[in-house]
Amino acid sequence: MDFIRDDVSEYSNVFDVLKERGFIEQCTQEEEIRRMLGQEKIKFYIGFDPTADSLHVGHFMQIIIMMYMQKYGHTPIVLLGDGTAMVGDPSGRSDMRQMMTPETIQEYRHRFKHHFDRFLDFDDDFQYTGSREGKAANKTKGPAPGKAACVNNASWLSSLKYIDFIRDIGRHFSVNSMLRAECFKQRLEKGLSFLEFNYMLMQSYDFMVMSRDLDCKMQFGGNDQWSNILFGVDLIRRELGKQAYGMTFALLTTSEGKKMGKTQKGALWLDRSKTSPYEFYQYWRNVEDADVNKCLRMLTFLPMKEVDELSSLKDREINRAKEILAFEVTKLVHGEEEAIKARDGAQAAFGAADKITAESIDNIPSTKMEPSVFEGEGMGVVDLIRQIGLVSSNSDGFRTIKQGGLTIAGEKVEDAKMNVTAEMFRDGKLLVQKGKKVFHIVRIS
Repeated sequence: MDFIRDDVSEYSNVFDVLKERGFIEQCTQEEEIRRMLGQEKIKFYIGFDPTADSLHVGHFMQIIIMMYMQKYGHTPIVLLGDGTAMVGDPSGRSDMRQMMTPETIQEYRHRFKHHFDRFLDFDDDFQYTGSREGKAANKTKGPAPGKAACVNNASWLSSLKYIDFIRDIGRHFSVNSMLRAECFKQRLEKGLSFLEFNYMLMQSYDFMVMSRDLDCKMQFGGNDQWSNILFGVDLIRRELGKQAYGMTFALLTTSEGKKMGKTQKGALWLDRSKTSPYEFYQYWRNVEDADVNKCLRMLTFLPMKEVDELSSLKDREINRAKEILAFEVTKLVHGEEEAIKARDGAQAAFGAADKITAESIDNIPSTKMEPSVFEGEGMGVVDLIRQIGLVSSNSDGFRTIKQGGLTIAGEKVEDAKMNVTAEMFRDGKLLVQKGKKVFHIVRIS
């Protein structure tokens, strides 16, 4: 797990490293936390509800934080929330999550764990054994020092008795305070279900169980988790008489305040079957100039001196920084071999159709079609780009061509009624380009 170079920072306290990289947004007791992280090796956790079949780039930023913490000797606890996924976190959402079956949640949890195995060094012998029906049971032997642990909150949530839970835990929660929490306030106008209202109690209880059974001292999370974390810290104080801490991190946003990681197809996924290494590379290669510094700081392990040097580049030179950013992030997520392929594929696509090699074509999104549809008069160009997913509708296709945004085989398309024929293919391949940044290969062999 040698992702992070020893010279990534001049600081020896991970708090200062995270601060330097621009991660830290809010802390419950900043000076006390800084002192603790510099003097002790603690256990901390971040929760991930398996509500999709892959992690996305928003999760990846939190994984990077866990990697820093492990690098500096602290113990990450990855909480995969089968229990809380049955309810759904209302934080940051304008509507209620779709309910999922336990079988689907379990399958998604296995996929999440596969991602984490790539980035963190786990104690494979660790197993949580500590809670039954809301009470501490067996003393759980913690993970080996410096090794990560993985827990599933269904281990303690699924055995809870509702009346006992409400009596023992619910009595500590003020409804008035909960309604003032940002995660609930934004939902009250559109409707907040009682099911979701329980989520804060469940997440706070998670923190309390891990404080009690694993001596977990901190919870980390995105800035939208601040209210949930505060209630957890308070519950631990009331129930256990212990001091716990919380820290939140800035969400990955553009310089305009928009959340990063959204593509035309949806989220930017870590699973290559959902977002190919090429598409992943291209996303970071095409970030706005103003976002280069933030992405290099938060999504790569380049030393800050190098980050600052790359970020200071201007005009066309900034493209070199974007290429390094794209390569470094793709290498982290998909490995160096895939990053090289993605880079070579992008360079080929941005060159010309005759530069596309057998190797580079595999790394450009492609669609295989029957040769027969291009025989004779061929297929209408608008119909083609709609079928391969470059435009959402025929009207979108006509608009793209009218605005001069479509190129086929290196030639700009001027006529929206043009047909694409077999003669336009070279060695069974046709390069289609939308705008300056989107490339697609149509294959007929």
